[in-house]
Amino acid sequence: MSSIEQLHKVGQSIWIDNITRDLLDDGTIGRYIAEWGVTGLTSNPSIFEKAVAKSSAYDAALGASVANGASVEAAFFEAAIDDLRRAADLFQPIFEATNGIDGWVSLEVSPLLADNVEDTIAAAVALFAQAQRSNLYIKIPGTPAGLRAIEEAIAAGVPVNVTLLFSTQQYVEAAKAYYRGIERRITEGLDPAVHSVASLFISRWDVAVNDQVPADLHNVLGIAIGATSYAAFQELINSDWVSGLIAQGAPVQRLLFASTGMKDPHARDTLYVEALAARDTVNTMPDNTLAAFVDHGEIEVGLSPHQSEAAETLARIAEHVDLPALAERLLQDGKRSFIASWESLLTTVSTKVDAQS
Repeated sequence: MSSIEQLHKVGQSIWIDNITRDLLDDGTIGRYIAEWGVTGLTSNPSIFEKAVAKSSAYDAALGASVANGASVEAAFFEAAIDDLRRAADLFQPIFEATNGIDGWVSLEVSPLLADNVEDTIAAAVALFAQAQRSNLYIKIPGTPAGLRAIEEAIAAGVPVNVTLLFSTQQYVEAAKAYYRGIERRITEGLDPAVHSVASLFISRWDVAVNDQVPADLHNVLGIAIGATSYAAFQELINSDWVSGLIAQGAPVQRLLFASTGMKDPHARDTLYVEALAARDTVNTMPDNTLAAFVDHGEIEVGLSPHQSEAAETLARIAEHVDLPALAERLLQDGKRSFIASWESLLTTVSTKVDAQS
């Protein structure tokens, strides 16, 4: 049994955390689907910043959009949505075969809106309508403002990928926002089948603490956070509240493990993929991690054993690190990083447009 088949047997979906026009044009995304069992795709400002900066494939479209009166930001979104429409169409057969559980692509609202509820809601509704693809998630960060926007977007029928989640508590609050939105739809007599995933970032935990903890605690914190969050996921979907919503047609909001590329060159490059294998979840990974997993990944035990070890791991690390404070710092650092990538992206777009005038 191949590594991909092992992961699918566990019940986890593999998504690719990347998109560029070149990967679409040369058929790479299609091969990921056909040969490597990839069933979805995620994007973020950093991914698009690199895609636009390193390729000339976007230049003509960006220049034409601005020439027709679009702002630099609007021109970018037009180009990104063109890419994501193409990707969504590639995944559409999977989306249909799984009744909307799988086969998704994702587009993030502007990171500048992370703390603005009303503008985030408006952007989510507008971008989803502009894309005209039912299998496109709008990514909204799990900030305090984002939680309110998530509930409103779901209530309005917009599928949401909740991003920038770090702690188990952040995940739980995001999941509750999703189910509140679904509950409102049921109360109003609307179709509850509005899907969502909640994206928990893994590797950044270990990057942050590896130089502060003993060697035997290197590269275990992210897995422990994943394990406790998965336990919270199971508890929530089995609660009277959520199971009641599911009985009325609500989809399960799956837990998505993001940032699962190994950053420590001394560690196994497929560690996070192998350790976080769990039913009813998604792992979205960069190309090099996907290739490594296809080549030599091996699912021996998956996430279950780590759930029993998680409390002890967290207690030991808490002797060296203030984990709640670190969770907040990671969230703020993530916001700043995405804003920096966004600003760099818009600068790149402006430069390329100016070069054509």
